[in-house]
Amino acid sequence: MRFEPVGIEIEVDEDQTILRAAAEQGVMLMHGCKEGQCASCKSFVLDGEDIDLDRYSTFALPEYELDEGYTLLCRAHAFEDLTIELLNYDEDMIRSGLPIQERTAEVVAITPVTHDLRHLVLKLSEPGELKFFPGQYVDIAVPDAGEEGASRSFSMANTSSRESGQLEFVIKVYPGGMFSEFLDQRLRVGDRLDLTGPFGVFTLRDNPDARLVFLGGGAGMAPILALLRSMAERGIDRPTTFYYGSRTQLDLCFEEELRELEQRLPRFRYVPALSEEDWDGESGLITDVVRRLEPDLTGADAYVCGPPPMVEAAIPLLERLGVATKHIYYDKFTTTGDAGDSKVLEAGSR
Repeated sequence: MRFEPVGIEIEVDEDQTILRAAAEQGVMLMHGCKEGQCASCKSFVLDGEDIDLDRYSTFALPEYELDEGYTLLCRAHAFEDLTIELLNYDEDMIRSGLPIQERTAEVVAITPVTHDLRHLVLKLSEPGELKFFPGQYVDIAVPDAGEEGASRSFSMANTSSRESGQLEFVIKVYPGGMFSEFLDQRLRVGDRLDLTGPFGVFTLRDNPDARLVFLGGGAGMAPILALLRSMAERGIDRPTTFYYGSRTQLDLCFEEELRELEQRLPRFRYVPALSEEDWDGESGLITDVVRRLEPDLTGADAYVCGPPPMVEAAIPLLERLGVATKHIYYDKFTTTGDAGDSKVLEAGSR
């Protein structure tokens, strides 16, 4: 498998998707849901045609694009040598990937941080470290799901497992959610979970002269919190604003830490907004708040993480405000159950 225009070659087994094979070999291709729903990994087949696709959404890859030669790397199985044109890539990042690892971890804590958000802390078994970049995610296998290989993806909220041996997550509980319902009703401290990762490209780009704008909602708190914690640890003092949308004050979380980060990062500002409650802060949908407070974002880098409606509204807004499309990095959530499992897309581009 050869990727252009970067000139990288990998080997792919027929039973692997192209994206999975690249990840196993440390090649970090742009991707999101890994389920054929987000189109982050959409690419064009320059040479070769013997490809089978696992089930995918025609919203991500319409039939006419498939006929023209486009494919989704997260669903594509190759049965001959191929040359693929990457449509969405970061050449510096593509070569900096960490090979995916499989780990087992023990549940240390399950703490409600709002009525429907849980702070899950896991302690890795030996080897007691999983290397990842802040903003990335892992797949967590769902025990006894009745679906072979069933897993759900969640972004780490911490920056490293090197010293603590721990991984932190912020997970939203949905009725009928395959993992979140298991988390809320059956998972207990001391239980063990199997993990695979890291995945995702929702990572901080090295662009020191650019302002940073973060937009989040719900469990989208996790990867953005990881990026902010990383900035504080590394002393990255860029002009930064984090807009976080909630319904009511009871839906806000990590408030104390975010205010402390304002002290540690002199040019960082945290702006929560409530859509269903009047209060002393900003009110309305988070995209409306950004539109009102940010007349010009030319030259900024923007990171968006949250439910699909928020992400889909934020991206065109940010473009209208002057953010270059290639500098908008986003995570969506795909869903299962009545309203869904919080599955960060967990890192799409992105």
